[in-house]
Amino acid sequence: MSTPLVTNTIGKPISRVDGVDKVTGKAKYAAEFNVPDLAYGVVISSAITKGKIKSFDASDALSLKGVLQVFTHENRPKLAWFDISYKDQDAPPGSPFRPLHNATIKYSGQPIALVVAETFELARYAATLVRVEYEELAHETDLEANLHKARKPKHGVADLLKPPPPKPRGDFDRVYAEDPNKIAGRYVHAAEHHNPMELFATTVSYEKDGKLTIYDKTQGVTNSILYVTQVFNMPFSDVRVLSPYMGGGFGSGLRPQYQLFMAVMAARELKRSVRVSLTRQQMFTFGHRPATVQQVALGALSDGAMNALYHDAMGETSKFEDYTEVVVNWGGQLYPPENVTLEYNLVPLDVYSPLDMRAPGGVTGMSALEVAMDELAYNLGMDPLQFRLKNYTDHDYNQNKPYSSKELRACYEQGAERFGWSSRKMEPRSMKNDHNLIGWGMATGMWEANQMPARAEAVLMVNGKLRVSSATADIGTGTYTIMTQIAADTLGLPISDVLFKLGDTDMPVAPISGGSWTAATIGTAVQTVCQEVGKSLLKLEKNRPNSPFKGAKWEDVTFSDKHMRLKNDPSVAVSLQALVDLNGGKAVREVSTGLPNALKQKDFSRATHSAVFVEVMVDEDLGTVKVTRAVTAVAAGRIINPKTARSQILGGMVWGLSKALEEESVMDNNFGRFMNHNLAEYHVAVNADIHDLDVIFVEEHDDVVNPLGVKGLGEIGIVGMPAAIANAIYHATGRRVRDLPIRLDALL
Repeated sequence: MSTPLVTNTIGKPISRVDGVDKVTGKAKYAAEFNVPDLAYGVVISSAITKGKIKSFDASDALSLKGVLQVFTHENRPKLAWFDISYKDQDAPPGSPFRPLHNATIKYSGQPIALVVAETFELARYAATLVRVEYEELAHETDLEANLHKARKPKHGVADLLKPPPPKPRGDFDRVYAEDPNKIAGRYVHAAEHHNPMELFATTVSYEKDGKLTIYDKTQGVTNSILYVTQVFNMPFSDVRVLSPYMGGGFGSGLRPQYQLFMAVMAARELKRSVRVSLTRQQMFTFGHRPATVQQVALGALSDGAMNALYHDAMGETSKFEDYTEVVVNWGGQLYPPENVTLEYNLVPLDVYSPLDMRAPGGVTGMSALEVAMDELAYNLGMDPLQFRLKNYTDHDYNQNKPYSSKELRACYEQGAERFGWSSRKMEPRSMKNDHNLIGWGMATGMWEANQMPARAEAVLMVNGKLRVSSATADIGTGTYTIMTQIAADTLGLPISDVLFKLGDTDMPVAPISGGSWTAATIGTAVQTVCQEVGKSLLKLEKNRPNSPFKGAKWEDVTFSDKHMRLKNDPSVAVSLQALVDLNGGKAVREVSTGLPNALKQKDFSRATHSAVFVEVMVDEDLGTVKVTRAVTAVAAGRIINPKTARSQILGGMVWGLSKALEEESVMDNNFGRFMNHNLAEYHVAVNADIHDLDVIFVEEHDDVVNPLGVKGLGEIGIVGMPAAIANAIYHATGRRVRDLPIRLDALL
């Protein structure tokens, strides 16, 4: 007897379908596509923070044989005039930065020239020969010194997913003043930079007819092609953007970065192929998680019921765009106090616009909120977990809507049991191992569960194999794999019979990959288009004389083991190969759009939730902190692939540890420049920092969020981790640290 095929693949821990290509080097990244007659561009960065370029002297560079051109604002081509042409899908309100636009310097490290030569080494050397004379002006880069200039942000169309704080409800000032138990604290979080392993690069292949094939590092090829066609006034038919693989983005690839502009400009002007790669130092010259200063105040009655919440945040932005985050809204969504005031303001500085970075606003705001929650629990003399359970709600009071699903209570229970929370002693400094203080802390995590419109194509080929495609991205999250699973499951095929392709503007349009919405967005589009193929197959079969499916409707059939079957009698079946044969020797092809069910979703708030439990060991003499173990329990709807899902949460937990204890972009305000712009001095967690990490996926059913019932996992893993670590450090040492990262001197 033959072994039956495994075609119900959703929920199975399938290994990454792109894994072999990645570990063998077959997978190519933006700077690895070799094209004929390739020239190389090296960007020159501004040495000042604010002012004007008085003059360039590129004569020495241009005198070198093999140097093709030095592009500056003085000789760049005429391009689009209006701001709207430079706005991308993730652009905040304001005037987008235009590379080489004029002599004005807006921030330190700003790209001011591009040297193009026959070899990379020659271009790099020639760049050192270009002399620039500046007129320097006074700059403002210190957030805390400029808090008095904070103002309300401007909101635009792109900020629809970043709602401003809701209007105050109740009377916070009066109730907080009367509360028997209350706390207030100030929280300062440092700026952070994304630092993916793959540097930003663009390879432009210049075709004979002037058309461009662009290999770009991006989290959305559609965003890149929109930018290029708008800025350079090119028809879509003359541009193709590809990004099949990406070596990490974390949000830094959501917006087109300036190497894309530089490479396209040079290729069009020189009429030859050009590659522009940024250096690690230049990775610090665009976008970052903004530094923030927050104030949190909480009040509660004697029984632990919270009745007052105040959360204020002031974040940095550039002086040319209003970058916003959702920092302060989370408490009003997660907890039920009736008296709530939430405020959010921006401080414009002479820096590049901040950029979305894994759980933007969420990890910043929740880190402060959840430390404050721990502090109030201690003020009340309540266990921090019991305090959160006391204030549990299934309602989002910001929107005054119930949640479509919320299994956070189960996260608390299962996470606490796995961690052994019931054995915890309440008193700080009560647990010790030799000269190490032991601390246990916990925190809650929350992230939104969104879905965007997207399109996908499915082709059941004449050999019975299925090819599915969408112009989305796999930023390391496992998109290739889970989309293959969804397609295979929908049409009852084994994984080996399905090929999913992405990252090409010749494919059906998809939004940028971010916000933890890719699984829901592209997954729905893939499921929908595969169902359309199935309906076409049913129609072909029903047209066949004497078909047993003659009177069958779509809801009467199912697909498994490479066959279409009647649900009420699975023995009545026809193979997919036989069905495609009925199509006259042609493949069965469908293109379809996956849309959010706005009518179904409008009455609910949708979110992913987590509970994080952490153990730390703090050296009593040295103040060094080791996170010895952590458990994260997540409620994220249906889990398509437990293996890739666990990997996502583990990655978020590692970054949460890194944010809590290590990551900080250090600004020297005298120079207005981030000084630790390398991987030697910008500290991130390494293998020696990571110990026992555990992940639990709590069962959660949700038929509102999308047809698949999935919620995103990219961000939820990081959100609760920093606060849980800070709370564990308090339990270990009795020191309440409100600023991140937590440095040794705060614990000595």
